[in-house]
Parts: sequence; C-alpha cells; structure tokens
Amino acid sequence: MYHEMTYSWPRQNHDMKNKNKYLSIGGVPPSHQNVLPKFPKVDPEFQNDAVRQRISELETEVQYLKATASNCRIHKLTIDPDLPVIYAITPTYARPVQKAELTRLSHTFMLVPNLHWIIIEDADEKTPLVANLLRKTDIPHTHLVAPTPQEWKRKEKEPNWKKPRGVLQRNKALEWLRNELSYDVTTDQGVVYFADDDNSYSLEIFDEMRKIKKVGVWPVGLVGGLMVEKPVLNKTTHKVAAFNSGWRPERPFPIDMAGFAINLGLLLDHPEAQFSLTVEGGYQESEILRHLVTREDLEPLADYCTKVYVWHTRTEAPKLLGEMQLRKKGLRSDQDIEV
Repeated sequence: MYHEMTYSWPRQNHDMKNKNKYLSIGGVPPSHQNVLPKFPKVDPEFQNDAVRQRISELETEVQYLKATASNCRIHKLTIDPDLPVIYAITPTYARPVQKAELTRLSHTFMLVPNLHWIIIEDADEKTPLVANLLRKTDIPHTHLVAPTPQEWKRKEKEPNWKKPRGVLQRNKALEWLRNELSYDVTTDQGVVYFADDDNSYSLEIFDEMRKIKKVGVWPVGLVGGLMVEKPVLNKTTHKVAAFNSGWRPERPFPIDMAGFAINLGLLLDHPEAQFSLTVEGGYQESEILRHLVTREDLEPLADYCTKVYVWHTRTEAPKLLGEMQLRKKGLRSDQDIEV
C-alpha cells in the first residue's frame, strides 16, 4: 500500500535495509530528502515554521491513510463489530485430505470479518490435528465432536448418496447455537451457513448472506451433474419460481447445502428445524428448510441468482498405493509428520 502514497517508501534494497534508522524522529530515506525543506541553521524561526508546515502535511497524510485503511478488507476484521455474525458450520472427518481441505477453508475464513467457525468432528474425541489448526488460525471458533454410529457410516465403496453424511454433526452445531445464544433481535444479528470443507468459496458470498431476513438462496457451481444449479426467478416479481435441478427436481427444495443460509433469529425461533438420518438421500436441505420457510419466502441473492460465488469442488481422493505397500512392511512415509 505505501508505495502508492505521495510520500512513499521506495522498495530499493538500500532504503529498506536502513529503514529503521530513517524512522527515528526527523529521519528520512535518502531518496526522500528532497521532501523536507533544508533547514538553515542560522534562522531558528524559519526552521520552526518549516517543521510546523511539515507536521501539517504529515497530519493530512495520516488522515488519508486512515481513510484508505478503512476500505481495506483485512482492516475491517477488527473495526466493524456491527456486521451480522456469520456462524459457519463445518462437519469434518479424518481422511488423507482433511488437513488440506481445512487449511484451504480456514484461509478463506481468515478474510471474512465477524465470522464464528463451528467445526464438528465425526469422532469420539477432538483430534490434535483439528485443534491445532483452529488455534493457529485465530478465527473465533467452537470445536465440537459428534460421532456417527457405525451402522450409519458409509462403507468404502458405497456411493456418496447411499447414507446421509454430516447429519449428527450439523445437528450438534445447531444444538450449540440454541443452548449458547440468547437472541435479541435488536442487538444480535446473525446468519447460519453450512460451509462444507470440500467446497470453494468466493468472499462475495459472505457479503451477500449478511443481507438475509429469513433464508437467502444463490447458485452453486459444479453440482448435481450441472455446471451450475440455481433458483429460477419470476421475471416480474424476482421471486423464486422454480429450480433448474436435474436430480429429483420434485424435492420441496431441490438445492445444494452450499446454496442457502438462514437468519439466526429465524433458526432459533424454530427448535424443530434440524436434519434427520431417516429422510431420503438428497432431502436434507428440504428437511430443515420445510420448518422455516416456503418457496415464496426465499430471498434470491448474488445479483438475482446470476452470479456464482460458491463451487462444489470435491478434492480427488489421492492414490496411496505406495503408502499401502509401506504399511504392509510396518513403515509409513508420514512418520512423525502431520499431513
């Protein structure tokens, strides 16, 4: 940022190397010495006037820098506490790509102001991998566990849709919200979003969801066998009239989990709204939304559902044949290193 300002620090090595000595009171880099007047030693009055003039110039520059910083996203992380809080709910489970997925997601969340990350492990106990990752991010977070019973876990070669995933973990997060938050509509503005760890998110989606009054919806890229799955709007009313889903379009809400978010107050007002192990595959979204809204209540966002800000990008399962051979010999490549 500073190299674009009027009194910029140039990037030459000799200036940066000696930067500290120039930052002392009255110090200035060689390439900036022409910015200050040459103070005549024989005229203290003239020198005082020049100093006062320079102070005035610096005060003006400080105001400019403050105004510029106020528009910086990272700066907003600490100065904009009035934004509605986004409660991002992420179920996760142990697998070779888990740390990579969570690292990528955490780096997105680091850029989102007023976000509280609720991460729920499908495990009996909190794992050091997830706990250490959360601690390093400095993101406000809650770390929970909710193990899936063995009979509900997907077997290795079963398709993804065969058994519900993340149900108990998302419900655990909803339980935490309802137990820990005492919602006051005048002070507690918030949004609940189910942010899976295998998706890719543009920062715009988080700006969009803060507008939600009930339930907001938007397109999701690369899902359901389509380039984009999206709500279809009435051209006159701009309300949601249908969905372009190619899979089970008869569902009450044929939408992906990444394609909607819920106003916190609305969710807390409906304790019956949650997910279920017993509904058909692909109906989890409809299961929770049916308790909260009708299609007519849905709020189309992302420029009336014409922009894609989230993509269902699953990471390819790594081929670890060499690792399997090592382990047959009692060895492993990740000995004493967390991958």
